[in-house]
Amino acid sequence: MADSPTSVYEHLVALQRAGTACVLVTLVESLGSVPQDTGAKLLVGVGGRLAGTVGGGRVEALAIATAQEILAAPGPERGRPRFVNWSLKGDVGMTCGGSVKLYFEPYPAGGYAWTIAVFGAGHIAQALLPVLLPLPAALRCFDPRPDWVHRLPAAPNLRATATDDLPAALGDLPADAFVLCMTQGHKTDRPILQRALTAHAFPFLGVIGSDAKAAVLRRELAAEGLAPELAARFHCPVGLPFGTNHPHEIALSIAAQLLAERDRLRAAGA
Repeated sequence: MADSPTSVYEHLVALQRAGTACVLVTLVESLGSVPQDTGAKLLVGVGGRLAGTVGGGRVEALAIATAQEILAAPGPERGRPRFVNWSLKGDVGMTCGGSVKLYFEPYPAGGYAWTIAVFGAGHIAQALLPVLLPLPAALRCFDPRPDWVHRLPAAPNLRATATDDLPAALGDLPADAFVLCMTQGHKTDRPILQRALTAHAFPFLGVIGSDAKAAVLRRELAAEGLAPELAARFHCPVGLPFGTNHPHEIALSIAAQLLAERDRLRAAGA
């Protein structure tokens, strides 16, 4: 006997509380000879079906495979819903006629598909993080100064940490995190940047500063043996070229660039 919609939602709530990634599949519309009624729901995890059904057989097998593809997608694409309209004969390979429309609603691990990590809790970070808080993103902030960390707003999607070993904090981030270096200067930015470029492959790496600072950083990284193509893989000055040097205007320019890069990566992965 198939799970009721209530049971499926109970499973979903339990998975969200546990921080486990899943996809909720809803049969939006069915036409012709189809194995399940409109409104049927299926909950899929990394390992396969967790609860509910959208009809079993080939329809369900393809729905499960599609949901697992969404769960395995890189970065923000993992949190992007999907709508499909399948012909049972042409798309699913069944002999019966009819069609199904399915809506795939992803729930990433921890509730967020996009992680943004800010190294440094100074004036720009204090202006930037409140701008980012309403976005569907897990925010992390690291700084060795507890007093600056404590000034950050309290929010369920922001975790701020006071630590003296900023480069080591990179190891706690997912591989598809967006990383921003905003520490007290290039001497403290550089160790973070060096480890981010050599031990990780983050899709976006930004550094607060000027063109002159970027040139110094690239020269110093090259002197330590970093390949030129790696030394070129960070944005400095970070942020789109608009506004003044007011911290809130800089924050808006950085937020705009983060969103633009997120959408560019989504389009590239589509």
